[in-house]
Amino acid sequence: MPKLVNIQAGLYRIPLPATLTDSVHGQMTAFELNTVSIRDVEGAEGVGYTYTCGRNGSAIHVLLEHDLTDLAIGADADCIEFLWKKLWWGLHYGGRGGPTVLALSAFDIALWDLKAKRLDQPLWKLLGGHDRHVPCYAGGIDLDLSIDQLIKQTEINLRKGFHAIKMKVGRKRLSEDVERVKSMRQHLGQEFPLMVDANMKWTVDEAIRAARVFQQFDPVWLEEPITPDDFAGHSRVVRDGGLPIAAGENLRTLWEFQHLIATGGVTFPEPDVTNCGGITSFMKIAHLAEAFNLPVTTHGAHDVTVHLLAAVPNRSYLEAHGFGLDAYIAEPLRIEEGHAIAPDRPGHGIEFDSKSLESCRA
Repeated sequence: MPKLVNIQAGLYRIPLPATLTDSVHGQMTAFELNTVSIRDVEGAEGVGYTYTCGRNGSAIHVLLEHDLTDLAIGADADCIEFLWKKLWWGLHYGGRGGPTVLALSAFDIALWDLKAKRLDQPLWKLLGGHDRHVPCYAGGIDLDLSIDQLIKQTEINLRKGFHAIKMKVGRKRLSEDVERVKSMRQHLGQEFPLMVDANMKWTVDEAIRAARVFQQFDPVWLEEPITPDDFAGHSRVVRDGGLPIAAGENLRTLWEFQHLIATGGVTFPEPDVTNCGGITSFMKIAHLAEAFNLPVTTHGAHDVTVHLLAAVPNRSYLEAHGFGLDAYIAEPLRIEEGHAIAPDRPGHGIEFDSKSLESCRA
């Protein structure tokens, strides 16, 4: 039995090369990275992580360092479903969301990394093995950029090999958003995949109005138009707005996704593996979406989620997120002709540069 004998947590504050802004979170100068390393009795190691926009990392760290460790030490690392349930219910009364589910997500990622390494398989093959070439878009956090700066950022991303782009909307006046989306559409051409992301900015009626105006620019989707908890409102936006809707990055459980999907409130379910309960939950959400004939997309943590979309047949686009770890890992995500390539290294293949990370320890 690969018994867990050691769990180590880390907390880091990663500076961003430039201040990033969206419609709800405001200006972001850094993000927090929570890591967890687990070892079994035979010395094999698995690594997981989660992140925040700059707050709550300390609470996640305490959960990983104390609560999850108390519940998981000595357990069989191969029994991931059993461990997930044990941790979920062990932390349920004070948890069910927030820092608790982010900590659980990081730990679950580490468990799957450990299992794949023990089996000497890349994670995407262990999880199903559909296609390692995953369509990918560049996700900009660019609400406050001028139109000229937005176009310049887009050109940089095109040179990196991206064949799809996402931009932020949700400025004070809808007319400003319209001008920016129009400029991007004119620059990229009519057929180029362009997504727009409002980061929960609007009321339902405001979102419907914006969606109807954006129809002329033919976006792939409008993302997170309203607060994530309003399932009935999402259904109205899908029905009356006339655009595909991507949503789910702020949902925390399989059951929340079940509600959103079953009520017709989403076109592209969008789980984030670092906050939805980890790989165990993500894969269930992806298969749930498949049962409803919906394509699944992702949010954040692209170095992990490339494996998850490479494992399922109903994948759509992988987001290459603005909170990147390229400077802190050995082999960053590889982009070729608009596709992210899931690595063939055992596990998820993410190897942190401990020296670089140490300078960011919180």
